[in-house]
Amino acid sequence: MEEFELKTAPADFRFPTTNQTRHCFTRYIEFHKCVAAKGEDSGDCQKFAKYYRSLCPTEWIEKWNEQRDNGTFPGPL
Repeated sequence: MEEFELKTAPADFRFPTTNQTRHCFTRYIEFHKCVAAKGEDSGDCQKFAKYYRSLCPTEWIEKWNEQRDNGTFPGPL
């Protein structure tokens, strides 16, 4: 059986409260901005992917991906 280490996003002082909604949304946007600038295979971008995947509910990610595909995503990409 393969061993793996489970991690979450590091503390970010821009989001000091326990409500991590904005932190989740910001990390999602940072990932997609990074991919647009550096390409999907960039190791720099993969850290943002890990962060938002550990912070955001799967339903939100699916909805945001759908909105991006439809051109209706509300964030600055």
